[in-house]
Amino acid sequence: MAELIMKKTTEQTSKYNDLQDMSVLELIKNINIEDQCVPEVIKRILPEIEVFVNEIIVKMKIGGRLFYIGAGTSGRLGILDASECPPTFGVSDEKVIGIIAGGDGAIRKAVEFAEDSKTQGWNDLKSYGVNTKDIVIGIAASGTTPYVVHALKKCNKEGILTGCITCNEKSPLASSAKFPITAIVGPEFVTGSTRMKAGTAQKLILNMISTTVMIKLGRVEDNKMVDMQLSNEKLVERGTKMIMEATGLDFTKAKKMLSKHGSVRKAIEAFN
Repeated sequence: MAELIMKKTTEQTSKYNDLQDMSVLELIKNINIEDQCVPEVIKRILPEIEVFVNEIIVKMKIGGRLFYIGAGTSGRLGILDASECPPTFGVSDEKVIGIIAGGDGAIRKAVEFAEDSKTQGWNDLKSYGVNTKDIVIGIAASGTTPYVVHALKKCNKEGILTGCITCNEKSPLASSAKFPITAIVGPEFVTGSTRMKAGTAQKLILNMISTTVMIKLGRVEDNKMVDMQLSNEKLVERGTKMIMEATGLDFTKAKKMLSKHGSVRKAIEAFN
């Protein structure tokens, strides 16, 4: 029934015609005009995001994991956000997990009809031992992707906390999630190309969720990524400067402290 009454604004015709006749400047100006509406749309749904984030924090404080599940662009955005949590916040790569329809191969190349399965989403979650401590966020711009919708429905039956990020009103996905987040960004510049405004909205919301959760889990001190992984020279230099600021040590001594203790947090704690 939800599919019959939902408004598929993501599929509505673009407000712009004859794109092929526009100059490069006209194209990028108009794309920019459309992009500017996204933060305003998200601003209006901050209360829904806040409620859901508070629920996520409670679960993760007792050992829960955060799962993102999606297909196509939505799935890739979930994987991107999940993959950035370990280097940024120093958490295990098993703490925030991104799952995409079609498996890891679908990250780079589309896997035909993978998103149409009504059972594989739940099977993919089960392979990680998903349980009632965990949180599952379904991501689908259309809000109709069977792979995601049916995974969330099964999660609900199993007592697993569910949320979603979608860009259509009254979608099957939103009705399947306990905590739906719906960002109505309107028609895309290129009709139906939800990797554009819808994708931007999804990424901004994912950034909000993971960053806020990690801050509340104690993974940030002041405004610094004190638990970041020191995986390249740029990050070593950044970490060294954090230690210098916190301790008053010069660059050479701060870098030695960082090398000895392996993290900004541990180096500062050892100094104090």
